[in-house]
Amino acid sequence: MLSACTTQKPPPSGLGDSVDWNEVPSWSNDRHADSWPALMNNCRVLSNQPVWARICRAAQALDNPDHKQAREFYETWFLPHVVHGADGKSTGLITGYYEPLLFGSTEPDEDYRYPIYRRPENLLKIDLSDVYPELKGKRIRGRVEGGRVVSYFTRQQIDSEQNPLEGLELLWLNDRDDVFFLHIQGSGRIRLTDGRTVGAGYADQNGHPYVAIGRILIERRELKREEVTLFTIREWLRDNPGQARALLNENPSYVFFEIRENAEEGPIGSMTAPLTPERSIAIDPSVIPLGTPIWLQTSLPDNPEKPFNRLYIAQDTGGAIKGPLRADIFWGNGDRAERMAGLMKQQGKLIALLPKTALVEE
Repeated sequence: MLSACTTQKPPPSGLGDSVDWNEVPSWSNDRHADSWPALMNNCRVLSNQPVWARICRAAQALDNPDHKQAREFYETWFLPHVVHGADGKSTGLITGYYEPLLFGSTEPDEDYRYPIYRRPENLLKIDLSDVYPELKGKRIRGRVEGGRVVSYFTRQQIDSEQNPLEGLELLWLNDRDDVFFLHIQGSGRIRLTDGRTVGAGYADQNGHPYVAIGRILIERRELKREEVTLFTIREWLRDNPGQARALLNENPSYVFFEIRENAEEGPIGSMTAPLTPERSIAIDPSVIPLGTPIWLQTSLPDNPEKPFNRLYIAQDTGGAIKGPLRADIFWGNGDRAERMAGLMKQQGKLIALLPKTALVEE
């Protein structure tokens, strides 16, 4: 009777114990070799780490595997671990991001008057984790003012008439909202008036927390939760010009950029590896180590009833990507990437493939 009344405790939040490969849903149905470019980009960064050194040597020896060889490689070198959410939750929010095509100029004029900025020299990276362990992994930024370290300028301060970053402009774009959404995506391609196309990549951030303006529109009953997408938010900003700037300023987070002359190289993720369209994914690195292969179980916005299961590599992070069951798919660039990233807000499950440390230690 006592055992019948006992409530089973949910597993702790985060990475769970390993499971058998036959417990990974639809594992054998993926085109595993399509993940190989992302895995090779992993090795450009991680091959000097003991846990990855043998994995990368073995991967490089395969050169150009077929799907069966790639699948067997993952089964040989990794073990699947189910990722658990808080309070026993098994699913979380899966979104998407992409590399937009924007229009800019190297000089400002009446058409091109919305700047993107390089990383300011007075932006301090602050690490106090040796004194305050609870701050480990926190992104803290500041600046010196009157002998004190204070928080860095907010979006509202940077975009004000005082313009504290004057002189740090990289380029000027022709659309204010494009600048804002470039901050959200973290990278983009910019077609310049001289005919060149360059890449704008993430360089740093001002340290203020990311606030989703879509959530604010829901709270204000301007949009219904099921209506909120990249496209409906853009439409609201366009239809409400008198309120748009104030809404954008609700998100104090501000991103600084660097220019890639060769836009075709693609964006660089947080682990400093190039991102692979539809095979790279952003996660919370405090839960899942960067570089980890991730088996994602979700659906797509254009066919939500059909399961979508695919292998990704965790190669990026994001201000809104927090918690164990939160992930953001990199879709690449172009119309399809914009559509999928703009609409994606599915529920999904994650299984992290962690290296078999016993093999590495042999």
